[in-house]
Amino acid sequence: MGDLLAGAHVVLYSRDAERDRDFLREVLALPHVDAGHGWLVFALPPSEVAVHPSADSVAHALYLLCDDVQAFVTRVRQKDVVCSAVETQAWGLLTHLTLPGGGSLGVYQPRHPRPGH
Repeated sequence: MGDLLAGAHVVLYSRDAERDRDFLREVLALPHVDAGHGWLVFALPPSEVAVHPSADSVAHALYLLCDDVQAFVTRVRQKDVVCSAVETQAWGLLTHLTLPGGGSLGVYQPRHPRPGH
C-alpha cells in the first residue's frame, strides 16, 4: 500500500501565517512554490512517521530532524531565532524553536534507527 502514497502534506496553523512563511523561506531556507495568489507550499526533506500509544489523545505532532542539533541551534540563533536548551532524550537530542507566529516547533537529532538510512 505504501507505493500508492506520493508524500505527506503537513499543515501548520499560525496566528501570523505570513511571518511563519517568511521564517520557513528565509531562516530554514526550505524550497517552495507559489500555489497561486502568493500561497507558498514548502518542500520538506525525506520524512518518517511513528505511532505512539496514548490513552487520551489523538493529537499529532511535527518534529523536524537534523544531523547535528547543536549546529542547527547555533545557526538559527544567529538569525535571532529563540531555541530552548537542548534536551537529551533516549531517542535523540531535542530543541524547540519559537516561530514568529508564536507556535513551537520541535527539532531533533535522532538516535533511533531511521528508515532508508
